Amino acid sequence: MKRTAGIGLLVLAGLLALAGAVLSTLSAPGSTGLPNSILWKLVVALGIVAAGYGLYLLASRAIVATAPTKARAHSLLTILRLAIFVAVALAVLGLLTQRWLGLMVSLGVVGFAITFALQQPLASLIGWAYIVVKQPYRVGDRVRIDDAKGDVIDVDFLVTTLWEVGGELVSGNQPSGRLVTVPNSTVLSTQVYNFSWDDFPYVWNELTLQVAYETDLEFARSVMVEEADDLLGDEMAERIAQYREVLDETPVELEVRERPSVNVVQEQSWVELRLRYLVHPKKSQSVRNQLYERILERCNEAPDRVAFPVSRNR
Repeated sequence: MKRTAGIGLLVLAGLLALAGAVLSTLSAPGSTGLPNSILWKLVVALGIVAAGYGLYLLASRAIVATAPTKARAHSLLTILRLAIFVAVALAVLGLLTQRWLGLMVSLGVVGFAITFALQQPLASLIGWAYIVVKQPYRVGDRVRIDDAKGDVIDVDFLVTTLWEVGGELVSGNQPSGRLVTVPNSTVLSTQVYNFSWDDFPYVWNELTLQVAYETDLEFARSVMVEEADDLLGDEMAERIAQYREVLDETPVELEVRERPSVNVVQEQSWVELRLRYLVHPKKSQSVRNQLYERILERCNEAPDRVAFPVSRNR
């Protein structure tokens, strides 16, 4: 559909250019035709717009078909739209004024004035260029920008749109159903957290189990590790191998465990067992639920070895 529409617009642009050329001869000085040249300029201007849109349709079809990922295609389409818009705008303005040098000077003066009047939009445009070049995040990534957290669904010239995760409406890492727009200028002045970047799209999570001091800690720890290892062990080992490859390309040296582990934290009235494991950020809540149900079931099967705090504040 896009290919047919694109070719049709290019054909239309050619016909409009031909019509403009004919009209320009009729409006030439000394002719008995049109009193001025505004009509043929408008016709050619429409042809330029049609040609620009037709080229965009054809190029966008090729980009979507050849881009390795949807995120990459989205970035290329955004750049293409900007380039064609600027080229068409300059061509139309130059045609209507027929003073290219004066147009460039005027654009320079106007641009200098606009810099002061539109500082925030221009900063967002610069932020968009930074996002395209440095790629702190792409469409589809789960990120936190300032106070907003969610999955990136769109990055245009001025704002980034997130499908919100968490927030005050829901608990855990679950979608709230709201859209959040963040000015692109924000990435230049605040931290950006990317939870699913391409080289290593996983994060460490912790599941905390509070038990009484009378608990057989070694048994409780083994139960947590066994259930986590049964659910995540092999996948986690593969992910850790990938993580070490990423680490090898940096000067950072870290010791990471290939399997789930448990840390013990002493509190005033109970002991916290914190299960540490690796998970994809978009599956963190479902995995946490599965682990908690499995661990709690195992612990309830051995009430003589696992005791929970008497207080309900767990």
